[in-house]
Amino acid sequence: MAITPQWKDELRARITLSTLVQRSVKLTRAGREWKGCCPFHEEKTPSFYVNDQKQFYHCFGCGAHGDAISWMVDNQGLQFMDAVKELAATAGMEVPAPDPVAAQKAEARASLIDVTEAAQRFFVQSLTGPSGGAARDYLQRRGFSMEVMQDFGFGWAPDDRQALPRALTQFDEDMLEGAGMRAANDQGERYDRFRGRVMLPIQDARGRVIAFGGRILEKRDGVAKYLNSPDTDLFDKGRTLYNLHRAAPAARQSGRVVVVEGYMDVIALANAGIADAVAPLGTALTEMQLELLWRMVEVPVLCFDGDAAGQRAAMRAITRALPLLAPMRSLSIVCLPAGLDPDDLIKTQGKTAMEGLLEKPASLIETLWQFERDAQPLTTPEAKAGLKARLMTHVETIADPEIKGLYRRELGDRFSAFAYPPRPPRPAFQPGKSGQRANFKGFGRGAVMPHQGLSEGARAQLSGMMAGGQRQGLLNAVLTGLTRFPQEIARHAEALSSLARLDPKAALLIESLFELAETLDSVTPNAICNQQGQPAPPADIRYAFLDEEGNDPGAACEELAEAVSLLVERPALEVALAATIARFENDPEGSFAEQTRLRAQLMAVDERLKAFGRRKAGSVAMGDDTV
Repeated sequence: MAITPQWKDELRARITLSTLVQRSVKLTRAGREWKGCCPFHEEKTPSFYVNDQKQFYHCFGCGAHGDAISWMVDNQGLQFMDAVKELAATAGMEVPAPDPVAAQKAEARASLIDVTEAAQRFFVQSLTGPSGGAARDYLQRRGFSMEVMQDFGFGWAPDDRQALPRALTQFDEDMLEGAGMRAANDQGERYDRFRGRVMLPIQDARGRVIAFGGRILEKRDGVAKYLNSPDTDLFDKGRTLYNLHRAAPAARQSGRVVVVEGYMDVIALANAGIADAVAPLGTALTEMQLELLWRMVEVPVLCFDGDAAGQRAAMRAITRALPLLAPMRSLSIVCLPAGLDPDDLIKTQGKTAMEGLLEKPASLIETLWQFERDAQPLTTPEAKAGLKARLMTHVETIADPEIKGLYRRELGDRFSAFAYPPRPPRPAFQPGKSGQRANFKGFGRGAVMPHQGLSEGARAQLSGMMAGGQRQGLLNAVLTGLTRFPQEIARHAEALSSLARLDPKAALLIESLFELAETLDSVTPNAICNQQGQPAPPADIRYAFLDEEGNDPGAACEELAEAVSLLVERPALEVALAATIARFENDPEGSFAEQTRLRAQLMAVDERLKAFGRRKAGSVAMGDDTV
C-alpha cells in the first residue's frame, strides 16, 4: 500500500487520540492533556499521558511513546496495515490502493524539500548582498528587529529571471519547477517565479521550508503586492497555516492562538512580543485549517482588520466554521478599529492596546448577530423579517443538534428583543369603548371567557369582516375558526400580528378580530358571530375546521394552528427572498446560495398548503357522505 506521509498526517488529524485510547484505558483530564495508568507496564500512580494537540501518547515510567497508528499496533496487537485500515474506517477515509508510483512521488517530495531549503539559503544570502540594499532599508523602516528578521528567515529574490538556476546548479529545471520556484510562459521560456521581492519562507508543522511568500517593495501597476508559491507536492495552501510551528508551542503556554489575515501581520505581532499568531495563506480559512487550530485550543481568536473587507473575512470564517461547531469548540472574533491592521495599531497605540482587544474578543454568535443586523437598514417589517430568515439560514448549517437548538433559541431571543421592543402597558379592556383593542393577558389555550352577547355594531362589523370581500380561502377560514374557538386567539396573536405587518390586505381583518376578541362567546358549542346567533360559514369549505356535527374540537384547534402557520410562513419567506435578492451586488455568492435555500423553502410551504387543502377537502367530502 502506498501510504504517504501526507495521508498519514490527515489520518492522524481526523482521529482524536484520547478518544481512541479511552476505549481501553481510563483517562482523566490533566490541564491540556489526559492522564492514566500506563497499559504497557504495571503501575499504581498515573504516568501515562495523551496529548491530542501533539497527537501522541507518552509514558514517563516505561518510555512508551507513539501516535494513533502505533497505539493500534502496540496496544491492540494489529499489523500495521490492519491498524491503518481500522483507523481509516473510523475517520471515513479511503486507504490508498497499491501504487508504486505514489511511493516514488513520496521520495520525490522529500527531494523537493532539498530544493526549497537551498532556495531559502540563497534568498537569505541575497538580502545581505549588494542587490538586497533596498530590501534591508524597507525592513528597517517597518521596524522589525534583527532577531525577528532572523527567526522568520527574511530574504531577497533578485530582480533576475535566471538567478536560481545559476545559484542552485545541483537541481535540474524539473525539480526547480516542481518545488514552485520556476514557471514557464506560453513560449516555453522558463523563469524565476519570485523576482524583486522580499522573501519569507513558509514552513510545515515540523519547521521545514515547503513554499515561499514574496512582497514587492513599491506598488506597481499590474503586479501583485504579495505572491505565494503555487500548490505543489510539498505545499497545499488550504492545509497550511503560516507560523504554525512557532505558534503551537507558544499557544500551549498562553492557552490562546490568534489568527490574523496575513503573514506580515503575524510578524508584526511577533515583533511586539505576541508569539501565538498564525495566518492563512491568501485564502479564507478552510475546514482543515480550522481543525489545525482546534487541535491547539478550543476557541481560537480570529483577528481581522477594521474595514469592510475585514468584516467580510470574519463572516466567511464564521460561515465555514458553523457546520463544524461542537461542544467546547468554537471561535471568538476581534475586529480592529477602522482603518488599522495589527502593525498600525501596535505602532500608534502600543502592544497594550492590542493585548486589550485580544483579551476581550466577541463570541461567534455575537459577531454573527451584529453582522446580519447591520448588513442593511431595518426600517420596515419586511427588512426585519429578512434579518430573521438570514439568521435561521445560518443556524440550519450547524450539524450538532444540541448546538443548533441553542443557536436557534438565542438568535431568536435576540431578534424578538430587537424587533418587538416592550410597549407601554395598555389600559384594561372596557366593553363598549370604541377604538380599544383586546387585552390578551391571562389568555391561554382552554381559557373560558365570560358569556357576553354582541352589540348590533359589533355584529355588523364582524359580519362584514367575514363577508369574504377582502380575502378568500384560507385567511377567511382561519378567522372563522378563531371566532368559533376564541380561546385560541391569544395562542396565535403574535403570529397573526406578524402576518398583519407582512400583508397589508390582511391587516384590517386581523385588527378587527383582535378588537372583537373579548365579545366572542366561547361557552356555547359555537361562538356567536352574526345576528341569527349562528357561526358564519367559512369562505372556502375546503378549509372548514369542524364538520356538521362539530366533532373533536381538539383536533380542529390543532388544524387551525397548522393553518395559521401556513398563512404566516409564506409572506415571511417572500420578504426574506426579496431582501436576499437586494444584496446580490455586494455578496453574489452568498446571495445566490441563500436564494436557492429560500426558494426551496417556499416550494415546501406551497406543497404543505396544497396537501392541507386536499386533506381538508377529503374530510369534508366524507362528512357529506355521512349526512
